Amino acid sequence: MAEIAIRFATADDVPLLLQFIRQLAAFERAPDAVVATEADLLRHGFGAEPKFEAILAFLDGEPAGCALFHTRFSTWLGRPGLYLEDLYVTQSARGRGVGKRLMARLAAIAVERGWGRIDFHVLDWNPAREFYHRLGMEHHGEWLRYGADEAALKRLAAEDLTDR
Repeated sequence: MAEIAIRFATADDVPLLLQFIRQLAAFERAPDAVVATEADLLRHGFGAEPKFEAILAFLDGEPAGCALFHTRFSTWLGRPGLYLEDLYVTQSARGRGVGKRLMARLAAIAVERGWGRIDFHVLDWNPAREFYHRLGMEHHGEWLRYGADEAALKRLAAEDLTDR
């Protein structure tokens, strides 16, 4: 039976994290969308005020996947929760328990820290949706995801200056 080991990422793991992020983007049919650099990940994940954390999975000693997460706050629960930004398992490691171990470790982190939930987004065509259902995760179909890219943020921020 294959051995799966999970550990927190360190600054030395930044090249591997970026590799996994690029592989995930390719899987999600957006290979050119990643503009993050190793310096970005190092600064924002391992600097004085980290904005994210990551765990890595190894299958028989070989890198097999990662989960990158950060906190978010639930006003309804009145406490923080875990937001899973990225979960990635290499193609060769899929179906071998790596994803389940990563999700179980995330759940344990949330419980250990007193966080009340795990939230994440999944593309509607992603076959991993069934995997998440088997783990007891639910799709909240009535909620629509909204967001703004940098250009939209700058346009909106300019409105702040004109309203004064």
